[in-house]
Amino acid sequence: MVGVLQILAFSYLNPIWWATIAILAYKLFALVDAAVRREDAYRAADKKTKGFWIAILMISFGWDLLFGVNFFTGIGTLAGLVASIVYVVDVRPAIRALTGGGGRSNTGPYGSW
Repeated sequence: MVGVLQILAFSYLNPIWWATIAILAYKLFALVDAAVRREDAYRAADKKTKGFWIAILMISFGWDLLFGVNFFTGIGTLAGLVASIVYVVDVRPAIRALTGGGGRSNTGPYGSW
């Protein structure tokens, strides 16, 4: 519960508070993105299962809410941040390539151009 109090005791002029919010937002983005992707896309991309990634990202986000974001000495925060980065940089693009999410194509409303 200390982590939530640390986040709520904000100071707009404190750069550490902004870094804390940025880390939490990044981890939440990775968690939500992993939750909305299809289960079969993880297997097709030859990545771990959807349940694995959701569990890892949920533990990572929950750790920071419970114990606070301590990115100078907190091994839990740093390990969770690395897991979130791995998901966003490696797993997410592979799944998006298979499911057709995002990216530009050379097709317009009436065909290719």
